Amino acid sequence: MITVRITKHYRAVPLDTARLRTLVKAVCERFEVREAVVSIGIVNDAEMAEFNMRFLRHEGTTDCLSFDLSDRLEDARLFDLIVNAELAAREAARRGHCVDAELALYVTHGLLHNLGFDDATAAQAGKMHRMEDEILHHLGYGWVYNTDARSR
Repeated sequence: MITVRITKHYRAVPLDTARLRTLVKAVCERFEVREAVVSIGIVNDAEMAEFNMRFLRHEGTTDCLSFDLSDRLEDARLFDLIVNAELAAREAARRGHCVDAELALYVTHGLLHNLGFDDATAAQAGKMHRMEDEILHHLGYGWVYNTDARSR
């Protein structure tokens, strides 16, 4: 069973929590994760900057932080994601899609990190972003990361 817990610290952006839960479950199922608890914290720039400094020692805000807190001896997975809704609103406006799609991108990105994807090199990033778009397009969000893919 996949359990999704969403905590909204930043409420200025409307959020379709049911659709976000569907997204998390679809990503988990796609990668054959059958038992998981996924906690998602929705925060603003200031909170994200605090978390970014506390956990990664990086200054400033970012889109997503993800943590795999799973016990490797058990089958169940435990993922914590923190996503920045304030940044998502700005990026969605700049890139011409809805805030839900941008937040879905951040959640998908964090989950993929927890499932073994990386974006440290250009090749890894390309593979990861193609997977994000494939998942998001399949779930009705459209081509969110690579907007050039809209012509596919």
